[in-house]
Amino acid sequence: MAEKKKSLKINNNASWPSSVEEGELAIDLYETKDSLVLQAVIGGMKADDLDISITNDMITIRGERQREESGQIDKFYYDECFWGAFSRSLVLPQEVDADKAKATIKNGLLTIVLPKLEKTKKKTLQIEEK
Repeated sequence: MAEKKKSLKINNNASWPSSVEEGELAIDLYETKDSLVLQAVIGGMKADDLDISITNDMITIRGERQREESGQIDKFYYDECFWGAFSRSLVLPQEVDADKAKATIKNGLLTIVLPKLEKTKKKTLQIEEK
């Protein structure tokens, strides 16, 4: 079966309505040889429901999870799922190349690959005597 591909938007000028009672998105962040990789479970959401902002040393993920109503609910027996606005901002442990970041959603799992910036090579400064 052919898989449809849809790009997630990643920008550096995010604006999203803020709420006093925002949830916090749980994440995993790990390192590979060339990248930092962030993963978050975002079941029931589409790419258009998320806003991701990245700088060289920080990432912010925002969204809003809406409950799909299927008629009038008379009584909840369990009401444990989080519905509403959420966000998560974190300082990255290493600088990344924000322009080359990639984000995908597959089976409710958001994966963001953040390529590491090459560490600047040590430079010896010549001292001039006068």
